[in-house]
Formats: sequence, C-alpha cells, structure tokens
Amino acid sequence: MSYQVLARKWRPRTFSHVVGQVHVVRALTHALDRGPLHHAYLFAGTRGVGKTTIARILAKCFNCESGVTSTPCGECGTCLEIDEGRLIDLIEVDAASRAKVDETRELMENVQYAPSRSRYKVYIIDEVHMFSKHSFNALLKTLEEPPPHAKFLLATTEPQKLPVTVLSRCLQFNLKRLPVDQIATQLGRIASEEGVTADSVATRLLAEAADGSLRDALSLLDQAIAFGEGRLVAEDMRTMLGTLETEHVQPLLEALAGGDAHAMMSQIGAIASSAPDFSEVLGALLSELQRIAVIQVVPEAVELEDHACEVITSLAKRMSPEDVQLYYQIGLLGRRDLALAPNPRGGFEMTMLRMFAFRPHEDHGPHTAESPPSESRLEPSVAAQSTWRDSGEEAAKPAHETGDRRHPESDSPVAITSDSWPKVVERLNLGGLARQLAANTVFKEYNGDSVHLQLDPAYAQLASGKACEKLQDALRSFANSALRLRIDIGDHDDQTPAGMARRQSEERLREAIEAIENDPNVKAICETFGAQVRKDRIQSTS
Repeated sequence: MSYQVLARKWRPRTFSHVVGQVHVVRALTHALDRGPLHHAYLFAGTRGVGKTTIARILAKCFNCESGVTSTPCGECGTCLEIDEGRLIDLIEVDAASRAKVDETRELMENVQYAPSRSRYKVYIIDEVHMFSKHSFNALLKTLEEPPPHAKFLLATTEPQKLPVTVLSRCLQFNLKRLPVDQIATQLGRIASEEGVTADSVATRLLAEAADGSLRDALSLLDQAIAFGEGRLVAEDMRTMLGTLETEHVQPLLEALAGGDAHAMMSQIGAIASSAPDFSEVLGALLSELQRIAVIQVVPEAVELEDHACEVITSLAKRMSPEDVQLYYQIGLLGRRDLALAPNPRGGFEMTMLRMFAFRPHEDHGPHTAESPPSESRLEPSVAAQSTWRDSGEEAAKPAHETGDRRHPESDSPVAITSDSWPKVVERLNLGGLARQLAANTVFKEYNGDSVHLQLDPAYAQLASGKACEKLQDALRSFANSALRLRIDIGDHDDQTPAGMARRQSEERLREAIEAIENDPNVKAICETFGAQVRKDRIQSTS
C-alpha cells in the first residue's frame, strides 16, 4: 500500500476531531441538531487551519444516511464515499483553476438538477476569492434563489476580496490560527500514534515554525521524521529548520546590555560560522526581547527552563523597559529590511550596531547644558491689575535645583536689560506659545528678584498658565536665580523682539526691491520687453 502523508492521514473526519476551532464547531453543531439549515456557508482563515476539512465534514452531516446530524456515522456508503472523495453529489471546485465565467455558468446551470442519490447536492468552492467579477455575478444569481436541494460551502483565505453581495448571502465563520501549545500537543499525540519518539522541545520548534497552521505542522512532522530517522530531538529540528538555540542569541543581548561592542561582533562571527538564516536569527533575538519585556512587567507569565530563566531574568534586571522596547522596534525594522541589504550578515550586523548606537548612555553625574534636567512645575497665581506667575515654595529653592537651560551658544553672559532683551529671548531657546509670548513683550524692569514685562494687548491670549510657566523657568535658568515673572498687559511702542524683527525684515525687503529695480540688467529687460518687476514675489533673506 502506498504511503499516505500525515496531513491527509490525520485529517479529521468528525467535528469531535477538529482541533482549535471550537467556536465554529459549536455553531455548526447547534444548527445541525436544531435546524433550520442555511444554504450557503463561508469559511475564512489562513492556510491549513481546517476550512475545507470542516466543509467536508459538514457535507457528511448533510447527507449521512442516518439523517441530518452533527455526528455522522462514518460507516454508511455516503460517508465512506465522501471520505474517499468519490461521491457524485459532492462537487469540489478550485476557484483558482476555474475562474472563467463560462466555467462558472456551466457549473451553476447544473445546480437545478436534483442529486443522484444523496439528500443534498453540495458544492465546495475553495479559494472562492479567485473568481472573476463576472464569475461572482454568475454565482450570486444562484445564491439569491438557490434550489432546496443545493448547499454551498465556500472557503477563502482572503474574505476581503469577496463582493459584499456574496458575503451578505452566506453564514460567515472565521477560523483562527492555532496557538503554538495546541499544535505542539497535537504533534506529540500524532508522533506517539505513529510510533515516533519526540521530545517536547522538538515538537514545540515544529509548532512555532508552522505559524498557526496545523497542516503545515504535519508536513514539517513528515519531514522531521525522515530527517531524524524516526526520532525527533531538538538539535536535529533546529538544524532542519535553520533556527538557533537561545544560548547563541543570549550572548548578543548580554553584550548589548553591557555595552561591549567587541563581544557583540565576536558572537555574530560565531553565529555566522554555522551559516544560519539571519532573518531567523533576528526572529530568535526578538523572541528573547519579548520574553524579557514580559518578565519585567509580569514575571510569572513566562515559563522557562532553569538555565534560560536565570539568564533572561538577569537581562531583564540589567535592561530598562524603555531600552528593550527600543531594541525590539529596531529589530523588527531590521528584519523587514534584511532583504535589501547587500548581504544578510551585513544587514544583521547593521541592525545590531544600530541597537548599540542608539543605546542610551547612563550619566548619573550633575546635569549640564548637554543633558538638561526635567522641567520644574510651578503653581501660577494672579494679582490684581497685572498677571503674575509665581511658584511660592519653588521660589525658595536653590538656583542649581532649577536646572541650567541656557542656549548652547551662550558662552558669554548677557545682562537682562531693555537693550539686550531681544538677544535674551533668542538665548532662552523657547518654542511654541512660550516663544511667541516672550517675543511680543517689552522689557520694563529687572531688580534681581523679579522680571517685569509688558505684553501687547493684541497678544493677550498668549498669557496662558503653561506659556508663562515655561518663560519663567527659562528666565530662572538663564539668570541662575529663583526670580519671579510679572507680565502686565498694556500698550507700548512695538519695541518687542517680534516687532523689531518685523521692521528689520521689512527694511531688508525694501532694500532688496530697490536693488532689483536699480539693477542695469533688470532695467534693460523692462525697457526692451515692457516687463515689470513683481514686488509681491520678492523675498528677503535673513
């Protein structure tokens, strides 16, 4: 007798043998036991999760000689013929090979004829999304007015490609990707039934490689049995799949956590000696980072072997959660772009070096202008006839606790005076509303303890709490003093930094226009061709 692959040999023949699709089986079982039965069903999901398998079981449920039931006998002639794929009233169609509208019309024309010997004529259309627009139109007509003896079971991996008119006429069931633990358990049971010795790590590696598909897992199991000569051990599975042990990946993370670039490059060289798939190496690295992140938040949620647990727990303590998230994101992007690299190893090295380059430098020394401290929070207070921004207890703090926010270019000290106020505003290095607020004020007084400014009434809306707080913080840092900020709203002569900048810009623009109009070449062009200088298009440069 010829050998039958495991994916076909272990295909479920009843709902009780279906793995991992409890929500679909439950709905179909209740419908079959209680009725009524719908005429069209759509099964959607990724490859190898049981779409056509459930459709064939449902066909047996419809046509079992013992009656419509959720538990077909599997022994009558109809059940056996369906299992063997030779029931004349079960028509299986691959939409990818019969996408032409003429073929679909021919298929639908035969729907009106009663079944030969079964209760229902069942049409299983696999990968139905491959139908053309005209084929869908031909199918739609039949789905709108189906004969009572016909049932349609559609399967697809891309339900979003189906017209909504077809979707609305079907009962839709979305099949889930199977979790790794469930696939590994099923592989272990099948291996035991086949007389194959398999350890739990080996079956888990196969389950992870199957990516949620039980059919793919069974195909890998077939390959693994041949590769291991009837024995499934973890080392052989890693060799067959091209994956690495975590012991090869963890030294990379240890070197990254310790900031040791030489050790990291040395370990990459050791990994490269075994000619691995560097995309899989990055995948293993990302898996370890994911486990580290989980341990940092919910330690009891991760189950590891003793040695692996010790290493991963140590790394989780040495790395900050922010760094782990950063490395994970860099690894994801690096894996996506690995195919674009000149060579896989070079792309992997650049991804690791990128993690190393963006590794934050720990500096617990005093704050400097290059590493500013966090902003202090001030409580604003309002005084009559003027707007005050004060911090109460904050004002009594030593100056060094307020931080140093001076502009990097402020090497030489600048006194806060009326003449120097525009330059002070530039060196405060503010942004957003706080910068607009400072630029539209006129300096009135500075007595060492407080700064008095006057704000143009046209910009009174800028005197919000947060903008004033940021301006006061910046002035405190600039003057290295716990001064208070007072802002009055009143008219002035537009001697604000913003007003001065506008006038300077207007002066530069006027000079630019005059220079262009007085240019001999421009005059010659205007006189010869009757051209005109468009002053509205002239811009000055700062």
